[in-house]
Amino acid sequence: MEHFRDYLSEGERVGRRYALRLPRQTPRGAAGLALGQRAGSSLEFKDYRDYQLGDDLRHIDWNAFARTDQLSVKLYREEITPHLDLVLDVSRSMALEGTAKERTTLALAACLATAAANAGFGHAVWLMGDDIRPLPGGNAPPALWGELELSHRGSSAAALTRGTPAWWPRGVRVLLSDLLWVGEPLLAVRPFTEGASAAAVIQLLAEADINPPEESALRLIDAETEQMREIYVDAILARRYREGLARHQQNWHQACRASGAIFSTVVAETLLRDWKLDELIAAELLRVT
Repeated sequence: MEHFRDYLSEGERVGRRYALRLPRQTPRGAAGLALGQRAGSSLEFKDYRDYQLGDDLRHIDWNAFARTDQLSVKLYREEITPHLDLVLDVSRSMALEGTAKERTTLALAACLATAAANAGFGHAVWLMGDDIRPLPGGNAPPALWGELELSHRGSSAAALTRGTPAWWPRGVRVLLSDLLWVGEPLLAVRPFTEGASAAAVIQLLAEADINPPEESALRLIDAETEQMREIYVDAILARRYREGLARHQQNWHQACRASGAIFSTVVAETLLRDWKLDELIAAELLRVT
């Protein structure tokens, strides 16, 4: 990848304008070191609410029960370990030829790592292919990262279901992928969010992923398997493709919501035009410094 370092430098420059923040929508049952935004298990009292089946019995206020004969639990500010685990899908589809996908993938990864540092978070970068492995130098600023290639053949989906690595407990996790996998999203999201205080899934697509050219003959080459197929894309086929993509995105959105993660989609070419990260700001993953 000839422009690998240039893409990382671009992302670092953008990242200096932002700081990582903790989304309000976070996985349940987390506790760590830094105070967060939701109720958790630190020592700072926040509020009461009625007892619900499954609540931790240690949080019941027995003195209030003696007075009112009603079960209530104490809510506390959540503690969160200040660390980002950034999981980067290195499938060949993330470097789709003729698009800005490769450049945006690397630049956005560098941007998020820089934003984490601005917020006082440590970070680690993980490469997801056949398995999930650490990027050499991935704890350092992006300029010091080891070489990485978006060249994995085959689906990366199974890597999340075969057992996750020793991610930072109760930290923040972000998955950066196009999510163009076959399979049930919930099976991938659940292990990704387990033990995290906050989790986000960012779907990065190219314009070509969203809007295939109509009324044209295409020779499709699978980015992972290199299998070739020639098709003619008419208006009906293009519409079916867009409808299928919308259903796929909705399934991921629902899986993330069920697992307590946030879900956001960004388009490579749109992002590169002005580097406005409005989607991630609206999702409360980033804030402007």
